[in-house]
Amino acid sequence: MMEHIIEFAEVVSQWTIPLAMLLIVVWAKIRGVAMYESFLVGAKEGFGVAVMIMPYLVAILVVIKVFLASGLFDDAKYVLAAGLRFAGVESTEVVDSLELLPLAFSKPLSGGASRGLLVEIFDDEQHGPDSRLGLTASLMMGSTETTFYVIAVYFGAVQVRRTRHTLPACLIADFVGLTAAVILGFVLF
Repeated sequence: MMEHIIEFAEVVSQWTIPLAMLLIVVWAKIRGVAMYESFLVGAKEGFGVAVMIMPYLVAILVVIKVFLASGLFDDAKYVLAAGLRFAGVESTEVVDSLELLPLAFSKPLSGGASRGLLVEIFDDEQHGPDSRLGLTASLMMGSTETTFYVIAVYFGAVQVRRTRHTLPACLIADFVGLTAAVILGFVLF
């Protein structure tokens, strides 16, 4: 029974996007919208936005590369592991969880960089994708957002200089999501 439900869900997910696009075309035809001309105008505007956000993307990528290349994450893991041992925490599972630290810090900055770190965890012979660490990393990826990327790109695109409470609210949401992912990783896996 469950296999049939999964097969049905896979078929539905395969056809969802093409059917949505077909629905848009049919709806535009019914409303009398010139589809091709509208598409060209949208593509032209999209290209302009892509060029406008390029400096913000480059700045974010440079910051991430500096953090990764400097070995800051490795040093932080070493110091935290020593602190945990000093505090009497000898559990290897807890100390191994520090491997998720680079992912936790890079996820708010960039989806691409954090995806690369996720693949590194999956490719690691000691852990792998089905390990507790791999599954917890997957939970972390799904429970947080690329906060700095979103704020830099979208607020930069519309020339918003004062983000007011957006950044603290997003960082609190990221912290809650990361904490929940780690706790669920220990509970479920």
